[in-house]
Amino acid sequence: MKTKTETERLAEEFLRKAKLFQANVEPIKVLKARVYQIADANVLIRTASEGNSKYFFGINYITIEEIANLDNPFIAFICGSIDKTVIIPAQLFFQKLPDISHDRNGEYKINIDRNLTLVLRGKGRRFDCNEYVNAWDLLLKPFDIPEPKNTAEESLHSILQGRLIEIGNNRTFRTYCPDNSKRFNNKSLSEISTLEKCPRLQFSDYDVLRKIDVLWFREKKSKLIPEYAFEVELSTGIWSGVGRLATLIDYSNVNLYVISNDLKRYNQVMHSFSDIEYRYHHVLTEQVGDLYSAELQLKELRYQIGL
Repeated sequence: MKTKTETERLAEEFLRKAKLFQANVEPIKVLKARVYQIADANVLIRTASEGNSKYFFGINYITIEEIANLDNPFIAFICGSIDKTVIIPAQLFFQKLPDISHDRNGEYKINIDRNLTLVLRGKGRRFDCNEYVNAWDLLLKPFDIPEPKNTAEESLHSILQGRLIEIGNNRTFRTYCPDNSKRFNNKSLSEISTLEKCPRLQFSDYDVLRKIDVLWFREKKSKLIPEYAFEVELSTGIWSGVGRLATLIDYSNVNLYVISNDLKRYNQVMHSFSDIEYRYHHVLTEQVGDLYSAELQLKELRYQIGL
């Protein structure tokens, strides 16, 4: 029988306590990190064993960004004991990231001291977390917003679209996305896309083309030439995305990508399109995150060294 680690034990204790409040507790399976829906909140759980003077947590930027883009998000830092849990709104923590040290892989080194204050960069700088210690009232209060609430799956779909748009922008493509009202890092996707309208193409059905999740175009003189097209398929079954991308099949230079975590299902669908299967590429959702993180780090390094 496998022995549970101290961090696993603390996480389970946190979830048991949440259930004592008669809150619904469900794992969010579309994310790799330890994230749970607790009542109306989405909570990333991080644990640290008792240390000498500080509690150490490591969180990758990609994970923090995914949590911060969910509806009503929180991060629970369990500092050695369930009675010393900092339950902080993820958006607030996201704002503190520039003041927290990280390595070149986007891994943030989070230190919370014995006084339960967050250690920031710079001598003596701290963020007092005491109002968030055991803040179950924040976590459990109803989440009431006028807009329709997003599921974790819908939020991840928007995150992946936003990352693909940002990668395209970084590579100097002109980018288009049809979901103008969806948001990524507190901006609408229309704000970060560089094209307000989808260009019309001679050999493509425009009504289908303008519904593709993300498109990258290259400017050539006065024309916009399509080069990359992406469909994010988390729950709609692969078929619909493959079908929309097929409207660009007559453009031999266009790379067609399906983003999903179901490679088996993707292969099953593509076997039905054996004559054009070679035109398509499958990418796992986490690989989009890895690429996006690498692009951000390269951009930062270029800025730092001026090259």
